[in-house]
Amino acid sequence: MAIVEKVIDAPPQQVFDVLADGWTYSDWVVGTTHVRDVDDAWPRVGSQLHHKAGPWPFSLQDASTVLVCEPPHRLVLKAGLWPAGEAIVAFTLQPVGDNATRVRLGEDFAAGPLRWVRNKVNDLVLHLRNRETLDRLADIATRQKGSP
Repeated sequence: MAIVEKVIDAPPQQVFDVLADGWTYSDWVVGTTHVRDVDDAWPRVGSQLHHKAGPWPFSLQDASTVLVCEPPHRLVLKAGLWPAGEAIVAFTLQPVGDNATRVRLGEDFAAGPLRWVRNKVNDLVLHLRNRETLDRLADIATRQKGSP
């Protein structure tokens, strides 16, 4: 499992609020190019976010499904990208002091061809991608600091 961590200068609820807004995923999830639809129940367990990922004209349409939702501390998704496969993506949020959050992002391929194409190059690319994803998440969460 590829795991990255980042301390974000915002409390857990503020960071989780970004995770709970499915319409922002294409703004901060590296590789997601467009959010087509978000279930009204998002991020309740079983709800889905419908997305497009990858560069045009090779982009793929699929959906991510919420497996676990424990606001404001944990969100686990099954992210689909068929025919490439699917991954389990887990966000864990821990308070650090009064106004900061340690966000841990773990991702592992769960099905499809990507599950068997694991090597050091792929692991490095996934690590760099997820580090950039957390940097973007931090930008959005800290920008919302002054909002009610």
